Amino acid sequence: MNGQPVKLSADLVAFSARIGHAFHRPELLLRAVTHSSISSPTRPSNERFEFLGDRVLGLSMATALFHADGKAAEGLLAPRFNALVRQETCADVAREVGLGDVLKLGRSEMMSGGRRKEALLGDAMEAVIAAVYLDAGFEAARDMVLRLWGDRIADAASHARDPKSALQEWAQARGLPPPSYTETGREGPDHQPVFTVEARLADGETATGRASGKRAAEQAAARALLARMEASR
Repeated sequence: MNGQPVKLSADLVAFSARIGHAFHRPELLLRAVTHSSISSPTRPSNERFEFLGDRVLGLSMATALFHADGKAAEGLLAPRFNALVRQETCADVAREVGLGDVLKLGRSEMMSGGRRKEALLGDAMEAVIAAVYLDAGFEAARDMVLRLWGDRIADAASHARDPKSALQEWAQARGLPPPSYTETGREGPDHQPVFTVEARLADGETATGRASGKRAAEQAAARALLARMEASR
């Protein structure tokens, strides 16, 4: 980061193996896992990498969906695309590869549960994608994305429905009024809050969701409640 050769720690070497990419320029991975809470002039954060990684992810997914279904109209491809690149999906992939365990965080961020925060994980996953792109080019980054996203691409159509809309349709089909959403908790600093929201049906069934945004928490709660209700049928 300061011009000196960078040698990855054992946990970052293991992480590289989990994502299937050996870095020629290890400083790129180190920057990708460095959060702004611990950055400095000689140790820049991953924020610029997030910007680039988001675009690499988007092109990778748009291309994969375009070729996966040659007959799908734009109106069908767009929600599938959104389901694959949204923050929640990126965070899920980050958890699967243990990205939270190798993040470089400031003490306050670490104490507030930063390694588990959806927004932080999603952003860091995008930064890792950018690091692979800068290290080895688009094809290497695309291949890693396709490998890590795996079956999500083939299943994108089933995840493309907006969870709140889907839950409301489920309730209306059974003669119930629309579900209600109540914020039941808020944690973390003002600049990076984590919301907890309860979704409730008129018959008393509930589920909760947590996310860095209130709308995302509502979506998570709706998704959890819909999955529970469909599983109980």
